[in-house]
Amino acid sequence: MTEGVPPRVDADLVDETSPDRVDETCRASARAWNDFRLLPRRRRAALLRDIADALQDARHEIVPLAHAETALPVPRLDGEMDRTVQQARFFADVVEDGGYLEATIDHGGQGTPELRKMLLPVGPVAVFAGGNFPLAFSVFGGDTASAVAAGCTVVVKAHPDHPRTAAATLAAVRRGLRDLDPGVVAMVSGFAAGAELVRHPLIRGAGFTGSLGGGRALFDLASSRPTPIPFFAEMSSVNPVVVTELAASRRGASLGALLGQAIVGSVGQLCTKPGLVFLPRAAGGAVLVAGIRDAMTAAGPQRMLSGPIAARFAEGLDGWRGGVRFEVDGVLDADTAAPSLAAVSIADLRPSLTHEVFGPAAIIVWYDALDQVTDAIEALGGQLTVSLHFEPEDRTALTALVHTATRQAGRVLAAGVPTGVRVGWATTHGGPYPATTAAGTTSVGAAAIARWLRPVTWQDAPEWMLPDELRDEPEAPLPRRVDGHLSPRS
Repeated sequence: MTEGVPPRVDADLVDETSPDRVDETCRASARAWNDFRLLPRRRRAALLRDIADALQDARHEIVPLAHAETALPVPRLDGEMDRTVQQARFFADVVEDGGYLEATIDHGGQGTPELRKMLLPVGPVAVFAGGNFPLAFSVFGGDTASAVAAGCTVVVKAHPDHPRTAAATLAAVRRGLRDLDPGVVAMVSGFAAGAELVRHPLIRGAGFTGSLGGGRALFDLASSRPTPIPFFAEMSSVNPVVVTELAASRRGASLGALLGQAIVGSVGQLCTKPGLVFLPRAAGGAVLVAGIRDAMTAAGPQRMLSGPIAARFAEGLDGWRGGVRFEVDGVLDADTAAPSLAAVSIADLRPSLTHEVFGPAAIIVWYDALDQVTDAIEALGGQLTVSLHFEPEDRTALTALVHTATRQAGRVLAAGVPTGVRVGWATTHGGPYPATTAAGTTSVGAAAIARWLRPVTWQDAPEWMLPDELRDEPEAPLPRRVDGHLSPRS
């Protein structure tokens, strides 16, 4: 056991929610939604801020629990709590703005009907808490916060690696609900309960953060229901990084340190960790690798989130052996992992080396020409990110690679590393399969709310039938498109 880190909670102590209890929880969520969906936007925004305040007040309880269950450092968890609180407040701003509703009015006349359209919440939804972020992608992480912002009620499936953190977070959220039905945010636990949740006829959508195998199995389950539902899974990405010869020759040492730190940060347990680094077979590339190696070696062994995650990490490294040369060959001791760095020629980059290995490891891919890299990234499949490090003189040579990157990834970086994901209005955290199951969506940022909404059009409807946002003089003004023209606040 890593010195100074408390023992984890035994997941076997966590009760599995029975099928009957899952059914009761889903029915309670549906009952709560009957009233919650009618809550005015201003009241929903106030609710999100109340929940943010409640989480902030409970951080002294939640952060130590998360540390005990995950072994993540307290400073990292404090930062994650900040993100969770700020994210809830951000979605309050999104709700107040109202632009997410896409309110649209086409006036009628001369035999054409009048049409008024906006987006409405889909109903009760399921959220599967992520294992690597016990706060920001868990009980009231981005999926839950965006769903509540949309006007949906949520049943969370707790992650088995941090059950006490989940329980404490839910208690804080319910304090933030104040006088609202506690069914607005509920929780179930256990592997079988997750499947029951996706199958339940009252659940109208689901969000997931986790492995490709788990996400795909649940996606298939959601699609095979008598009434299929959308399943928004964020799953697998190797987040390729490309460094040009000029960038490597001019900034090799600093780029190496930057990339090495990104690979080992949070013990490599980030969905945006760089997993493949394409480097030129030139002097600058060797300098860059030395920088990566030094940063990874300096990190030393660190404890992973759980024994099963550590076991899968070891299996992933075993799958590399025989096809790569290890620059840094880390040792796995129980659930403590030392970083590993492998290298391979781009001609020998077989498909088995392009799968995500969740942990502090990456593969250097040596290339001779950028068109080789373009072809390789095209063959990888969908990614959350592609990062490019280049110099101004590289513009023409990078044109084809930039087009490929935008086709393959949800976020294309022109500098820096992909591990930080800003919660903003322009954020995309998504990408084509296998990065996600819904390439047209994001799980972070303002547009994450769109996953939990569907369009409804009223034709020739009297004023009393319309929601406030579509009336001629709404009580809470919002951006609207009227007869083709966008009005900022009307």
